[in-house]
Amino acid sequence: MILVQGLTKSFGRQPVLRGLDLEVPTGSITVIIGRSGGGKSVFLKHLIGLLRPDAGRVLVDGAQITGLRGRALDDVRRRYGVVFQGGALFDSMSCADNVAFPLRERLRLPRPEITKRVEAALVAVGLEGMGAKNPAEVSGGMRKRVAIARALVTEPEIVFFDEPTTGLDPVLVNTIHHLILDLHRRYRFTAVMVSHEIPEIFEIADTVAMLHEGRIVEVGPPAAIQASQNRVVRQFIRGVPENSEGA
Repeated sequence: MILVQGLTKSFGRQPVLRGLDLEVPTGSITVIIGRSGGGKSVFLKHLIGLLRPDAGRVLVDGAQITGLRGRALDDVRRRYGVVFQGGALFDSMSCADNVAFPLRERLRLPRPEITKRVEAALVAVGLEGMGAKNPAEVSGGMRKRVAIARALVTEPEIVFFDEPTTGLDPVLVNTIHHLILDLHRRYRFTAVMVSHEIPEIFEIADTVAMLHEGRIVEVGPPAAIQASQNRVVRQFIRGVPENSEGA
């Protein structure tokens, strides 16, 4: 579904992506892991089309999106759903209106159809009857669920998750992960997730890719990553500081 080839990006004199390559299989959950500040969110923004690379290309279903602008890029984004880091809900809107927002802005559906879809999306994430509340009136875990409902309400083919469990306790982390897994099994979207939740993400990922110093240094199924002999991968998944393994 997504093919990334030679992606390069610098900000001023600071290189962030250094020729990144990755293939995201259709219908899979692919999780990008790596150290904080290592470029994971920058990479995700290239997939969404929020940033343009200095070199390289991103293909979505065979179509190159790196050079697209305006309506052509909007047409690609209509296939997307995005769960932003922190949820990025509108505090002044109810939970239902937050979920309805992309339907009104992107699809311009009739009001009865919007209401029907919003109610179904809230039910799907376990928030039936909660639509009238504002984000400030619900728990952090519920706000994450609202953000996921908003991402899925347009029935996207591809869903991007940028650190979807940031700020949650371990129990809620697992709850949200399994909600994502259940929704993926139900709707069969292609998922790309950026996460630092080790080892929890190994339970839901089909593919794990380790981003280090601007490149994917290893990619494979969770079992292969957990058994990796790559020093950088081993240090990261074990939480070992650099230059201290074996000390």
